[in-house]
Amino acid sequence: MIAVSRPSSSKATSKATRALLGTVAYHVGVCLLGFLMLYPLLWVAVSSLKPADQIFTNVTSLWPRTITFDNYVQGWAGFGGISFLTFFKNSLIYSGFGTLLTVCASTLTAYGFARLRFVGQRFWFTMMLLTLMLPVQVQVIPEYILFAKLGWLNTFWPLLLPRIGGQAFFIFMIMQFIRGIPRELDDAAAIDGCGELGIFLRIVVPLITPAMMTAAIFSFYFTWGDFLHPLIYLNDPHLYTISVALRTFADPSTVTNWGAIFAMSTLALVPVFAVFVAFQRFLVEGISTSGLKG
Repeated sequence: MIAVSRPSSSKATSKATRALLGTVAYHVGVCLLGFLMLYPLLWVAVSSLKPADQIFTNVTSLWPRTITFDNYVQGWAGFGGISFLTFFKNSLIYSGFGTLLTVCASTLTAYGFARLRFVGQRFWFTMMLLTLMLPVQVQVIPEYILFAKLGWLNTFWPLLLPRIGGQAFFIFMIMQFIRGIPRELDDAAAIDGCGELGIFLRIVVPLITPAMMTAAIFSFYFTWGDFLHPLIYLNDPHLYTISVALRTFADPSTVTNWGAIFAMSTLALVPVFAVFVAFQRFLVEGISTSGLKG
């Protein structure tokens, strides 16, 4: 019998092999890039477990020759009789209330731009978008003068009150999400006797939960790592947030305890990772569906 070759089967095998090699190369490349991005965080976390004399002498190794938790003990003790628990509490107050004010105000403003019709709507919408191009540093001086005259320095009011008007980035993101909701739902609710506030609370808010959660996550990240505003308005160490407290650890006039700084920096990342792990489903859904038309 004469053997019959099967070229189609050979081509299918080679195509499957190329696809497998491409998949493997893709995942290897992604893992390498991910490692490069996470390397600074890994180095800080590992350095927090090293003795002080090994932090900068054993830089290339990601695994310490000697593991110690003294850095965490010294860092948690804080400075000036103030433990790091106080700084964590202040950061949680600032981030928690700041995020709540930002999301609530941004959602209400976004609903007004997306659903209501009022005089000068396009003008105010343009002004709102222009604030995205306004550097934060430009706002610092007039805000500081205003809050100084009100006597609110060294309090959390200057950090929280500017958030009552919302933030332009979140307003625009949530507004695009609201535009994807069919107006027929508003009309049906109005026929059933809902007013504008009822439509907003009972119809719109439940449907834009992913967008609100996305805004909350980003706002929490931005607020938790904010350094400029707490540094300007807070003078009492008992009110310092984590970012300012970490900067206080680095004293150029004395020997800086880098081990304690790295230890507390590692602990400061825990709430950020916890928020991401807990709400990543809303984050992905909010980003992927924001701006889509229903």
